[in-house]
Amino acid sequence: MATAHRRSSEKPKVLIIGAGVVGLGIAWRLAQRGAAVTLFDKGAAGSGASHAAAGMLAVCAEAEPGEENLIALSRQSQALWPEFAAELEGLTGRSVDLRREGTLVVALTADDQARIQHHLEFQQSLGLPVEWISAREARRREPHLASIAGAVWSPEDGQVDNRKLAAALKLACAGAGAELQEHRPVRRILIGNGRAVGVELEDGTEHRADVVVLAAGAWSRSIEGLPAPLRPPVRPVKGQMIALQMDPAAPLASHVVRAPNVYLVPRLDGRLVLGATVEEKGFDTTLTAGGVLALLEAAWRTIPAIEELPIAEMWVGHRPGSRDDAPILGPGPVEGLIYATGHHRNGILLVPATADAVSRLVLDGVVDPMIAPFGVGRFGPVPAGEAAE
Repeated sequence: MATAHRRSSEKPKVLIIGAGVVGLGIAWRLAQRGAAVTLFDKGAAGSGASHAAAGMLAVCAEAEPGEENLIALSRQSQALWPEFAAELEGLTGRSVDLRREGTLVVALTADDQARIQHHLEFQQSLGLPVEWISAREARRREPHLASIAGAVWSPEDGQVDNRKLAAALKLACAGAGAELQEHRPVRRILIGNGRAVGVELEDGTEHRADVVVLAAGAWSRSIEGLPAPLRPPVRPVKGQMIALQMDPAAPLASHVVRAPNVYLVPRLDGRLVLGATVEEKGFDTTLTAGGVLALLEAAWRTIPAIEELPIAEMWVGHRPGSRDDAPILGPGPVEGLIYATGHHRNGILLVPATADAVSRLVLDGVVDPMIAPFGVGRFGPVPAGEAAE
């Protein structure tokens, strides 16, 4: 089991590789329970996928066949979000702008409607709170929508400001006693007697611990020290994104709106986040004319009035996609090493559930049944002797 290897009277020492919102959330929960936690990140905390994300808490509207286990975990995490956000805001005095207005999935054409309603049947078969509404009802909720065929209304899917979330979690970690070492890239996980015993940084310094948590997102596979079969099969999935600036007093949208090839996420400060391309381009950070054009055109077809809005920002992020695009959570064949990576497009959504499950795993040795399907072992057995190298 992956509990800390220590005498029961000692405070466990945990090293976390990666200080995105997943790593920060885990560190906060561990430190709250008395663990001695240090996080290492190759850059600033929350500067990777956590900074690039749109912050959607989308479970119901995105649910697809074959993802039943992920849907269950995501619904659990979605239910935790109000209390999680309230606790975080109460401790730090920083709002994370949790918004629960709901989400619209709009069909622009009859073909869109047929596709969306096919998904709707599956979603409703799982008991998810989603329903088809008319074009008139959709425009009552969002008056600036184009002429559409109708929409799916998902009242329990909302959003949080991911950048504010990262900032608040960083403060919460410090308040709970976790140590954050930014711009300190980890080169390798140290293995001794078949057990993870610490990390070596790029500068050659070594840090020892009872438990190592690998939460480095799209960079998780590049961390050395593990034999190839034990490195999580996580790759970067490039996404280009745009933020337009609305008038906060008269926004063009007040709900998250999903449409063919784009989603539109309105922020309280008037920003309208448009995302996102899905590209298998490694760690390429190039903004392209084609990517930007595709997003703007899809958004314009959904809400034509965006054409008058100024562009506030454009950026590229890298989702951590696993081989099956589901997270990799829990212990593996190496004692003392826990995986918390590969969250793909669900990283923000899954922060509360991941933080709770991993902290219990570290401190209590309990594998939450909700994360059991997401172990690294699902990708195949490790050859004999590989785990102990």
